[in-house]
Amino acid sequence: MQPKMNEDKKSWMLIFCCWIIASFSTLGSLFFSEVMEFPPCVLCWYQRIAMYPLVFLFLVGSFQTAKSTFAFTLPLALIGWIIALYHNLLHYEIVPETASPCLEGVSCSTVYIDWFGFITIPILSFISFSLLLGILLILKRNDFYEK
Repeated sequence: MQPKMNEDKKSWMLIFCCWIIASFSTLGSLFFSEVMEFPPCVLCWYQRIAMYPLVFLFLVGSFQTAKSTFAFTLPLALIGWIIALYHNLLHYEIVPETASPCLEGVSCSTVYIDWFGFITIPILSFISFSLLLGILLILKRNDFYEK
């Protein structure tokens, strides 16, 4: 059955794309904090806690079944996405600053970069987690329903 091989290759490619996104996101956050010396806020730390392990989980997942990779990575990606969404709502003042967990230290609404008038560090995190969730959902659909 030739389609089985194509499905396995497609699943591997999707997991590899997730690994690339998680790796670039991790390296980007380290660049902003260690090279550019932008101190991360509390919500940034929570998003890092969700993103950093995904690099290793997707790497190991490329040698595992798509089902097990999906099961281990989806919770972290979903938690990171929810935190990133909340961070953006705070950042764009949709949610008031008083609802922020960043009461001491660095404010969660501090703007360190502003590319093209709308790309900020919180939106970069939100985009990364959104891409990961989208690819994971495609992986689930391909792996669970087409076999």
